[in-house]
Amino acid sequence: MIKLTNLSRVFRTEDVETIALNEIDLEVNEGEFVAIMGPSGCGKSTLLSILGMLDSPTSGAFEFAGTDIAGYSEKRLAELRKASIGFVFQSFNLIDELTVFENVELPLQYQNISKAERKQRVEAILKRVAIDHRADHLPQQLSGGQQQRVAVARALVINPKLILADEPTGNLDSRNGEEVMAMLRELNREGTTVIVVTHSEKEGAYADRLVRLLDGQVMLDKANSVWPAA
Repeated sequence: MIKLTNLSRVFRTEDVETIALNEIDLEVNEGEFVAIMGPSGCGKSTLLSILGMLDSPTSGAFEFAGTDIAGYSEKRLAELRKASIGFVFQSFNLIDELTVFENVELPLQYQNISKAERKQRVEAILKRVAIDHRADHLPQQLSGGQQQRVAVARALVINPKLILADEPTGNLDSRNGEEVMAMLRELNREGTTVIVVTHSEKEGAYADRLVRLLDGQVMLDKANSVWPAA
């Protein structure tokens, strides 16, 4: 599904050049659950932004579903992103003025899907993540764990090929964090490719595979033999 070859991302100002990613080679196959780990400043967030087509590499190749997209225009990247990738963020990124239903429906409105189909898909996905009983509530009326369930539902409603989660339990207590990770694990078992960026060993334990970054380079890429307690 994803293949990065000699991929680098360099940020330049007048005085400073910062190499965020340094000639990374990485492949992620369809159906994998991968945790990208490492300390702050190692390049995790930059890599996730590139994988999510929110940023472009300075050099190197980025193949998505067999096509090199490194030279795509922002418009083509946006179209591919809207159709293929669901995002889950640490800060939930829900719109306060919209209900749970409306927040989850929003990505479908950008795809010109009929109102009837939007309603059917939103109701089904809210039920799937067990938040359908809060459909008419506003985000501030929910707990942190419930808000993250809404964020996961919003990511899933487009039927994405890939879910990218950026520190998805960072603002949650341990119980709610475990529920969100277990939900991502279950979605992966059902066939969705999941990539989680985290500094937490506990979160990393849910993945099939660990990729550890340091100073913008892949230091370790191995199958994960550690599993969380049931």
